[in-house]
Amino acid sequence: MSSEWSAGYVTDVNYTSGYYPELSPIRCRLPLLTAGHHAPKIENACELGFGQGLSVAIHAAAQSGVKWWGTDFNPAQAARATEMARLSGSDAKLYDEAFSEFCSRVDLPDFEFIGLHGIWTWISDENRSVLVDFIRRKLRPGGVLYISYNTYPGWSSAAPLRHLMKRHADVMGAPGDGIITQTGQSLEFIDKFFTLNPGHLAANPSIAERLKGIEKQDRKYLAHEYMNRDWTPMYFAELEAWLRDAKLTFACSANTIDHMHNLNLTPDQIAFMQSIPDPSLRETVRDFCVNQQFRRDYWIRGPRTLGGHEQVTALREERIVLSAQQNALPTKVQGVLGEAGLLDTIYPPIFEYLSDYKIHTIGDLEARLGPKGVTLAQLTSAISILVGLSAIQSVMGGSEIQKAKPRTAALNRAIAELAISGGDISNFASPITGSGVSAPRFHQLFWMSKQAGGKTPADWAGFVWQILSAQNQAIVKDGAPLQGDDNLVELTSQAGIWGEQVLPVWIALGL
Repeated sequence: MSSEWSAGYVTDVNYTSGYYPELSPIRCRLPLLTAGHHAPKIENACELGFGQGLSVAIHAAAQSGVKWWGTDFNPAQAARATEMARLSGSDAKLYDEAFSEFCSRVDLPDFEFIGLHGIWTWISDENRSVLVDFIRRKLRPGGVLYISYNTYPGWSSAAPLRHLMKRHADVMGAPGDGIITQTGQSLEFIDKFFTLNPGHLAANPSIAERLKGIEKQDRKYLAHEYMNRDWTPMYFAELEAWLRDAKLTFACSANTIDHMHNLNLTPDQIAFMQSIPDPSLRETVRDFCVNQQFRRDYWIRGPRTLGGHEQVTALREERIVLSAQQNALPTKVQGVLGEAGLLDTIYPPIFEYLSDYKIHTIGDLEARLGPKGVTLAQLTSAISILVGLSAIQSVMGGSEIQKAKPRTAALNRAIAELAISGGDISNFASPITGSGVSAPRFHQLFWMSKQAGGKTPADWAGFVWQILSAQNQAIVKDGAPLQGDDNLVELTSQAGIWGEQVLPVWIALGL
């Protein structure tokens, strides 16, 4: 395929159909409020480099109050995203234009939210300049930029490994083999080379374990992660220097668990960081403390710091809903320093209050738990952790929910129909949270059966088995395909679990 329009980016295979919740403007509110920043009302949003477009399609369908724009230079991916938007009935305007072409359009509105997931690492400096200029011109004052990127020092030891993979593919890979085969060949080459115990491996023994982890990953993902022409991890300060021209200020990490210093830093490290007056150096030092490899951050163009009373009022008004199954409520959280238990005095009462799966405000929770000695600060920290664990999500406004329901229902139906033949999408759209919901293939088909009138686990399982058997497919259990009616028995068991544990959550989330 010609490289003129691809700009050195892998186009032999499409990107994986992942969903990235940080790209949702609804989700950015709580991290920003917790960090003491005003969260703007978002009416126009843009995603640049949307890949397969699942995130932008879900957000455009589920967020009725937000108009979405976006581009991805790969026409196959843009076509798929556009089709999903069309099927949902959203008015998202999605294109297959290069950044330079899209960013010079005269019909674009000013945006309150712009999202860049990962793409920053894999584009040229020329394209980075285009994006920074676009953000400078089109992000409103007070608007939010979400950007994720590979960073140092976490990539320091593995960067030579990526170079070796790419260099082998460039000089030894046959063009007719395709990028997937070339990726596999590069890994085989490195495996063979490492048996010679090169000095770099001896000095960096962790690379051997890194290579084992890489070899287990999906080859499509590896091709896009490692095999692009441009690949530039950056220190925090280097990204900051790029974004300075767009008048952006770092607000906070989009990963709310990052905000919990006690989970990720030792007391001495926290004290050392707090002694650093410069916020940029402080972030850099933190990256060294945790050996940060991938950053997911919110930046604001002209942040407005909230006063104490204003911040407290905004937090109390934030609407949330429980999004975890009753049998899967978290009891621990994983930080850089290891695993920590969730306090019995705080988390079980939160779960108990939210277990009706109705929408509540943080103020409601405070009123309920305050007499038990739980402060608003403790409550906010707990909710931040639970958002990071996907157990709690922020909620849209009531009128927006009703407008979004027909569109999310249409999109979910279209996704479920893809699941009939296999499908690679594992998320539905929620009109309650304005974001994605985990939905494996069989769960999608159980839902489809229920929508068609199926009432019992036997009905739902029979519907799915009819689909599988017509395609000569079988369920693989314990590494082996099931035979005959054993498939129906297994499906009935899974359908029962889905109806008992998953369906109540889906109903609460408006599915």
